[in-house]
Amino acid sequence: MGFQKFVDSIVDLLQERMGDAYEIRVLHVTKNNDVEQTGIAITRQEDSIFPTIYLEGLYQEHLEGERLGVLVERIINCHEEQSMALDLDMDFFRDYSRVRDRIFYKLVSFEKNKKFLRDAPHLRWHDLAIVFYYALEDDVMAGGSITIKRQHMLMWKQNAESLYRTAGHNTKRSMPELLVSMRELISEMTGVAVRKSDAAPMYVLTNQEKRFGASAMLYSEKIGRLAERFGCDLLILPSSVHEVLLIPDDHVREYAFYRQMVGEVNRTQVEPEEVLSYGLYRYCRKNSEIEEIIS
Repeated sequence: MGFQKFVDSIVDLLQERMGDAYEIRVLHVTKNNDVEQTGIAITRQEDSIFPTIYLEGLYQEHLEGERLGVLVERIINCHEEQSMALDLDMDFFRDYSRVRDRIFYKLVSFEKNKKFLRDAPHLRWHDLAIVFYYALEDDVMAGGSITIKRQHMLMWKQNAESLYRTAGHNTKRSMPELLVSMRELISEMTGVAVRKSDAAPMYVLTNQEKRFGASAMLYSEKIGRLAERFGCDLLILPSSVHEVLLIPDDHVREYAFYRQMVGEVNRTQVEPEEVLSYGLYRYCRKNSEIEEIIS
């Protein structure tokens, strides 16, 4: 079964299950890096906000043998759970004093998100953009969020700089940076101790949530301490929107080697919507700041 026929079948089965009081809507949503995904929404006429359930993963499960009826029941259950979390009083959302403590930021590619950024308040940071989102509080949503658009910013009488200050405070407080060696991370993931090697040490910088953790570059204090420990600058390799890699800038290898490595990982290991950048950065120990390596 092709994807479009799968979508049509899901819509028909959902409409049959939910009845005429609900409209089953197919949405084409542009995600990070201009990646388009197909979602489905179960809505009533009075709904002003509703969850979107994406179908690509469910389609893959169907190709692997899962029955349509089972997938439809899962969509309905997911809709019901997420609708409870999304039961936001929009009057609440209009009041900046009541939402400001849940505003956070993340880093995305500037070049790959130009269309999205036209309607999203942001600040440029090297080849990246700092964008903002409201994190839903209910655990049911497991990381659900509302992207902050220009209309929200104007409604709150804010600007990109004031959102940055608010989000910076909240992100640093609620998502503290996490810096671990790659050796420790592999040991934690596999449960097997990894021996030290003669290769250059590599560290992973993210946040405690391990979600949008590349933004920890904006407030990290541990990067500076790591540079002092090694007595040199640090190369920063963008691994994904969720983390970056740090290694001592010992000039043993050319920067072209690391650019090639970043590009290969982005093409083969990272989901398209989670790619952060194909560039390189450097923490300058002398200036205590992160700079983009242009040459």
